[in-house]
Amino acid sequence: MRQSLSGTKEETRANEWYVPKHGPRKIRLLVGLSFYPYSLMNASYVLLGSLLATPVHFDRMAGMALVYLLAVGVSAHSLDALAPNKPWGNFLTRRQLLILAIAALVPALGLGLFYALAYAPLLLPLGVAEIFFLLAYNLELFGGKFHTDFWFAASWGFLPVLAGYAVQTDSLSLSSLAGGLFGFFTAFVEINASRPYKALKRDPHGESSEVASRLESILKGIVATVLAAAAALLMLRLFA
Repeated sequence: MRQSLSGTKEETRANEWYVPKHGPRKIRLLVGLSFYPYSLMNASYVLLGSLLATPVHFDRMAGMALVYLLAVGVSAHSLDALAPNKPWGNFLTRRQLLILAIAALVPALGLGLFYALAYAPLLLPLGVAEIFFLLAYNLELFGGKFHTDFWFAASWGFLPVLAGYAVQTDSLSLSSLAGGLFGFFTAFVEINASRPYKALKRDPHGESSEVASRLESILKGIVATVLAAAAALLMLRLFA
């Protein structure tokens, strides 16, 4: 955070653990807004789902991961920053945030629709559910009813695994549901550690506290766990 012209603290995401400490301020704020370790974690769930299928169409896997990187990594985080209680997007205008969200969401929807029509119609209901949660969660629609840890874990961890599996097989299985539960619970741990961590990072007295350090370690560990699981399964499918 830094002092604004009015003398009050300006809340940003520049002090997050994954943001470089040096470099142009606006670039650093964009990196903070992207939440890129968590976006990669979300895309890794798609990889895990795809890699549970037999055979694996690696082009579809990569394409569906790109859909989530655009829809969640860019669009969802841009929409989230539009909320009045999320001031870390204030370095961009509301118009710029909306353009960024739409510019990422349109190709994501187009690519997802292509895979649904060409290979896996089951992606249509999964996609509709994900679009609903993308809007309802990030814009806090319906009085914030869906802006909860449970729905975050369901839409951000559980459904991407199913989408990754469905794009390969146009079906679901016990293994995909088990993978979805792995996605759900790891995402649930992430969001439960992330909320108090962000609150401490906003507090000048709590930013360097032992609790903040412990929560940061949990966040790094859960991201590393999911990425390592996807990488290990990928290596197994490629070289086993």
